[in-house]
Amino acid sequence: MDQSHIRNFCIIAHIDHGKSTLADRMMEQTATVDKRDMKSQLLDSMELEREKGITIKLAPVRMRYRDCDLNLIDTPGHVDFSYEVSRSLQACEGAVLVVDASQGVQAQTLANVYLALEQNLVIIPVLNKVDLPAADVPRVSREVINLLGCAESDIIKISAKTGENVDQVLDAIVERVPAPAGGADRPTRALIFDSYYDDYRGVILYVRVVDGSIGKDNAIHMLATGAHSLALEVGHLSPKMSPDPALEAGEIGYIVTNLKTTRDANVGDTITVRGAQQSELALPGYKNVQPFVYAGFFPVSNEDYQDLKDAIEKLSLSDSALQFELENSPVLGYGIRIGFLGLLHMDIVRERLEREYDLDLIVTNPSTDYHVSLTSGEKLDIKSASELPDRSMVLDIAEPWIRGEIVVPKDYIGAVIQLIVGKRGQQKNLSYIDERALISFEAPLANLLTDFYDQLKSVTSGYGSFNYELDGYRIEDLVRVDFYVSGEIIDALSIMCHRSESLALGREVTKKLKDVVPRQSFEVSLQAAIGGKFIAREDIGAYRKDVTGYLYGGDVSRKKKLLAKQARGKKRMKRFGKVDIPSEAFTVMLRRE
Repeated sequence: MDQSHIRNFCIIAHIDHGKSTLADRMMEQTATVDKRDMKSQLLDSMELEREKGITIKLAPVRMRYRDCDLNLIDTPGHVDFSYEVSRSLQACEGAVLVVDASQGVQAQTLANVYLALEQNLVIIPVLNKVDLPAADVPRVSREVINLLGCAESDIIKISAKTGENVDQVLDAIVERVPAPAGGADRPTRALIFDSYYDDYRGVILYVRVVDGSIGKDNAIHMLATGAHSLALEVGHLSPKMSPDPALEAGEIGYIVTNLKTTRDANVGDTITVRGAQQSELALPGYKNVQPFVYAGFFPVSNEDYQDLKDAIEKLSLSDSALQFELENSPVLGYGIRIGFLGLLHMDIVRERLEREYDLDLIVTNPSTDYHVSLTSGEKLDIKSASELPDRSMVLDIAEPWIRGEIVVPKDYIGAVIQLIVGKRGQQKNLSYIDERALISFEAPLANLLTDFYDQLKSVTSGYGSFNYELDGYRIEDLVRVDFYVSGEIIDALSIMCHRSESLALGREVTKKLKDVVPRQSFEVSLQAAIGGKFIAREDIGAYRKDVTGYLYGGDVSRKKKLLAKQARGKKRMKRFGKVDIPSEAFTVMLRRE
């Protein structure tokens, strides 16, 4: 295909602003998909995506319009997958920015615009859902003009649901987005912007060929991982796989390889063809994606441990961001500690394990990783509080901090700043986009893991939106809070926190545990401690039985004798009795008030 007739673009937006619906209308209007095969969210292939109404895995598709090949990449909108979005943007020359006409500019709209501007993309602003009664087109248009510095006439007002003005978006892509500028005669370089594992065909790569070409049966080489493979099949997606003899410079398509795992072909890596066409110069922007949320996954029954291990290994074949290691807990038995990109990523993996592999799981409270310096000069990277060495050996502990942005209507500024300060955060900047305020702040990641997003939605009546990125590690006065049930330490419940918050946290968790741990025939104590010092306690009273109920009259000493016997029995039971801790206790931090 002549490069002047190729347009590569992606759709970027906040969650639920209509990216996938716009992609559906585009495919309809370009007759890429037959009417009878059409269904909503066509590019969202996973059942979970359709159910939650979000895009989890990006999907490319090639459409034919006005003698041009339009290559669309439908990107995920959630902050957890921002690295995937940045690689997708690098595979394009243009971006369609979709903004909901009723909700306006949101936090991830801003984050994705910054990513697009970093890659020097041409941005086509689109106002979606203009047919809704709640749509406020003049206000949202002003927000978009303030954000992009464009003219009112550049903004296309559409309804992706009804298809109104979608043809204008397609015309704008052909006219405004520049053609790719790769060299067909240069050494071959192609960018991997996604990869997944197919049970029958092996690893399939989604690529953008920047220079040269990749043909069927070419020997290919990944520059970052050093892996070698064979291009068993190349082609484009429309949206089903359509084989081609070769992928030329400027084109977007897929390569079926004989690789066994996606770890050999990471997102952002550069592919070259071995031999005369080989290039040694990698494309910019590649980085290893590091997870920074960790949780322990344990099977409810230890017999299922092998099934859980096999299931996670299968999942990790197609999700290169998933990192895991084996874990053993005295209370929960054998399990696996998994690293995630964020809480949504964790939620999706948990649901997939439960649905696709039919597993019953106990998931411990999510935590982040900490950099620990020991007095011996050694440095440790710990993923859970139970791994922290004895306090006397620890010199200092550094925790990850994030840089965040919250977009809210002006009326909620005070409540949001209060929320940030309550999480040990620091407000850095406050600016305005028309009727909305943009609050920039820094905060420790661990404090935002459990329910920050829910609290933000609560204090802003659902109008607040939030975006963040990792900002590095800072040394803080951190302690490990341990929890004891009937005098026995439960290591899976241990939490790292700042010393100033430890007392309140200890009280809060013991209170929540009191609601979750069932009553026994003997009194159960729930305690929180830092080292050897107890800082909070709750007691669960024993079941009471009136052992003197059948006595009628007689001497009071008979009654006393029976009660003393019962007290001895309870004392013995307390010594040997074991408290059965239910699975809800391990996610007690996620419980709402």
